[in-house]
Amino acid sequence: MLKFTPILLAIAYALVMYRVSVWRTHRELDQKSTELADPALKRITDRLAAALELQRIPVFIYEIDPVNGLAAPDGRIFITRGFYRKFRNGEVSAEEMASVIAHELGHVALGHAKRRMIDFSGQNALRTALIMVLNRFIPFVGAMIANMLTSLLASHLSRSDEYEADEYAAALLTKAGIGVAPQKSLFTKLEDLTQARAGVAPAWLMSHPKTQDRIAALERLEARWKTDA
Repeated sequence: MLKFTPILLAIAYALVMYRVSVWRTHRELDQKSTELADPALKRITDRLAAALELQRIPVFIYEIDPVNGLAAPDGRIFITRGFYRKFRNGEVSAEEMASVIAHELGHVALGHAKRRMIDFSGQNALRTALIMVLNRFIPFVGAMIANMLTSLLASHLSRSDEYEADEYAAALLTKAGIGVAPQKSLFTKLEDLTQARAGVAPAWLMSHPKTQDRIAALERLEARWKTDA
């Protein structure tokens, strides 16, 4: 029984972390967000809603400066104040903002938003179990190996989700009559839009696929649609 103790502890840790993560996320978003009330963006989100046969798609402003969009585990869609500021300054078009919203809708529709919370807990549990096991054989170094393995796993899962959400967004934007062009044009702007101090890209951008790869994937998707048409 003792040999299974690390695994049992890791499972218990994962369950606790999942509950805590969900609670913290909801509390943070509730405290720092308000529903977006921008007529120009509402007109274009109404086109997305019509394509999905919904009455409307509520979008919320998350009051932080980094440029980002996100989907909460409860299905709400957020864009950050920093991203909205780029739109108001004319650096991002309404159609490009729609591509962000469509992408986050993809994360919700495909189950990524909820799964990411579970993945986060599972990855922490896996890291804990690996550290406990590896440290028995290779003290100190075991923790480094465990962190590296779980980080590689998280990066792979994140990039896979991004490609899937990109494809969902492309289909939705096309159905809404907006097209894929704004999605691709926004990708070319992302690195400049998210530029941090000293020219270092933020961590969330590093976990995403490369810009050129995302554009290439969309172009392959468009070519396949033309062939199937």
